[in-house]
Amino acid sequence: MDEFSSLLSRYRRPVERYVRFRIASAADAEDVLQEVYLTAYRRFGDLRDRQAFLAWVLAIARSKCLDYFRAKARQMEIPVEIREEILPVRTRHGRTPVAAVRETLSSMAGREKEILWLYYFENLPQADIAKKLNIPLGTVKSRLHAAKEKFRSVYPYPPGIPKGESEMPELFEKLPDYTITPAAGEVFEVRCEEMPGWMMVPRIGEKLKWGLYEQPGGVRTEWCEMEAIGRAEVHGIEGVEIRAVQYNTENYYRTGAIDRAERTFVVQLTDTHCRTLAESHVEDSVRRVYTFLDGDPFLNNWGFGEDNCGREVSVRRRGVLKREGNIITCESDTMDAVGRYDVTIGGKTYDTICLMDVETFNDQIVSEAYIDAEGRTVLWRRFNKDDWALKHFGPKKWSERLPENERLIINGEVYVHWYDCVTDRIR
Repeated sequence: MDEFSSLLSRYRRPVERYVRFRIASAADAEDVLQEVYLTAYRRFGDLRDRQAFLAWVLAIARSKCLDYFRAKARQMEIPVEIREEILPVRTRHGRTPVAAVRETLSSMAGREKEILWLYYFENLPQADIAKKLNIPLGTVKSRLHAAKEKFRSVYPYPPGIPKGESEMPELFEKLPDYTITPAAGEVFEVRCEEMPGWMMVPRIGEKLKWGLYEQPGGVRTEWCEMEAIGRAEVHGIEGVEIRAVQYNTENYYRTGAIDRAERTFVVQLTDTHCRTLAESHVEDSVRRVYTFLDGDPFLNNWGFGEDNCGREVSVRRRGVLKREGNIITCESDTMDAVGRYDVTIGGKTYDTICLMDVETFNDQIVSEAYIDAEGRTVLWRRFNKDDWALKHFGPKKWSERLPENERLIINGEVYVHWYDCVTDRIR
């Protein structure tokens, strides 16, 4: 195998992941990849530093993706002077909110698109627009008003959270006893936009606290504050930057203190999925940054779904998991809504559906997320397979360590309830 083939074989996966994340059509993505590889092969002699191969070939991939979007823009007959600025930025599983702005604009009639572009993107005063278009100022005002209304009617995302939110309420110090009761009625379908495993919606302005409560007893151990602080881009994919501060956490990353750990996520929410693009934290006094192109070091900790496609935001019954009481039968690596339940906690009752995750993220770990009609998790419960991580926690099985805790029997195997998580939303 020659040097180029060896390097391409080593780095093929991140290149493929990058292109497929940028281009929604699988067939188009494959065509672009072939152009990337051909161009890289032809230009390989120009690469002086072989250690920079990945960055070099990703730059080629980015250029080829832009060429693809330029060609798409020409097909949509977008005016030449604004074509590059409103290229459709799509992913394998939908479009970002920013891309939705651009795509909504590109779908509008030429006159509407033109006046919105001049006013919002070129920041021209209405009087200057009137001169540029050679129309009366009154016509500019009426045309701009009509274009705004048209845009609002087509744009797929609701307005952001208003400013001036009140201070977040406190978490329970001790989780109150709660009940989970099967409820009448069908399992409703809901859009749950929370990032996998963290109960946080990646939308600028969102804030959240969640606590971890060990069972039995419901004593709060770890807790976390999270805030979506702004836009961020990872390898050309736009998402939302989320700051998380964990308190009383174990010293997993050798941060120098066992009671506080700070990390930053970049998370992307599309029409169909929510996925993590990057995570960073301090380890041994060094800032570590991992992105979706980094393979197993990222995917094993922060990835969700095949190739980190993310978690589907549409939660519904798919019929792949059968539950009767605490007896569950299913294929391995399954997620499904299994029933409708009234969850009573802290003196309030919530109408929820239960989303069960059987080992889709971690082997030998099962979770129940009780999600309300607003798409927010009311209660999250974790169960360990009876022999999970015995080398770390000791020789006793979980049924021996926690004899009072609830059991699930999944395909004949025992899983033991370990802890719960709730957010400040339920206070």
